[in-house]
Amino acid sequence: MNVHLIDGTYELYRHFFGMPGATSRDGREVGATIGVLGSVLGMIRDGTTHVGVATDHVIESFRNGLWSGYKTGEGIEPALWAQFHPLEDALRAMGVTVWAMGDLEADDGLASAARLAAADPAVERVLICTPDKDLSQCVVGTRVVQFDRRKRELRDAAGVVAKFGVEPESIPDYLALVGDSADGYPGIPGWGAKSAAAVLGHYRHLERIPADPAGWAVAVRGAARLAESLVARADDARLFRTLATLVTDAPLFGAVDELRWRGPTAEFEAVAEALGAPRLWAQARQLAGRDGG
Repeated sequence: MNVHLIDGTYELYRHFFGMPGATSRDGREVGATIGVLGSVLGMIRDGTTHVGVATDHVIESFRNGLWSGYKTGEGIEPALWAQFHPLEDALRAMGVTVWAMGDLEADDGLASAARLAAADPAVERVLICTPDKDLSQCVVGTRVVQFDRRKRELRDAAGVVAKFGVEPESIPDYLALVGDSADGYPGIPGWGAKSAAAVLGHYRHLERIPADPAGWAVAVRGAARLAESLVARADDARLFRTLATLVTDAPLFGAVDELRWRGPTAEFEAVAEALGAPRLWAQARQLAGRDGG
C-alpha cells in the first residue's frame, strides 16, 4: 500500500489564493475549505486508500520560545484564518484522519506520521504531499518521498540532492546556514545556497566543518569570510538548525490501517450542505460505495 500524508495548512493557503472564493449558506467565506475537500476526494478517486492530514491548529509552536522572530499568525487574512478549524472538522466528517497540531507544527505531524508509516513493512511508499523544503529531511531513498501535488513533481533522495546539493539528513544544517524567510530565521551572514551546498555536500553537518578554511576539502569562493562568519555565529547556527529540525516522535497513530479511508460519516451530509457544496456529499458517498466503504 501507499500512504499519502497531506500538509493541510499548505493546501488551505494554496486553494485560498489560487481559487475563486465561495460563500456558505450562512455567509462565511469557505472557498478554500471546499477546494481542499474536493482535492482530497480527487486523490481518493484516483486510488489513494490511506491518507492523513496534518494542520496547524494554532500557528505558534514551541519554536517561538526559542527564537523571537519565528513565524506567528500575524498578517494572516481573517477570511483564511477563519477556515483553519472548520477545515479540520469537515475533513473528519468526510472520514479523513486529521492531526491538528498545537505545541508542534503541521510539518512535525507530517514528519512523525512518515516515520510511523515507514516502519510498517506492508507500506510500499510514503508520499509526503507538500513542496515545503523542511520536509525534504524526511525523505528516505525512494520509499519516503515528497510529492508536490500542484506541480505533480515527486522528489526522492536523489531529487533532494539534485535540488539542494545535500543529502536529506543535511537539510536542517543547510537551512541553518541559508535561513528560511517563511519561518522567520535569517541564516548565517554570507552563506548562500551554493556555498552551503558545496560545504555540506562534503561535511554533511555543521560540527564537521573545520573552523580553519585552509583545511576545507572543497573549494568555495570567499571561504575565509564564510568560516569567520560561521565561527562568530556558531550558537545561532545551532539554534537555527534546531528550528529547522522536525519532530518525528509525535504519537499520532498506532497502526497504519487507522489511515484507511472508509467513507464519510453521516454528519458529512450536513457539513456539505452548510458549505453550499452538496456535491461533496454525493461524491464521497459514490466513492465509498465504489470501494465498499
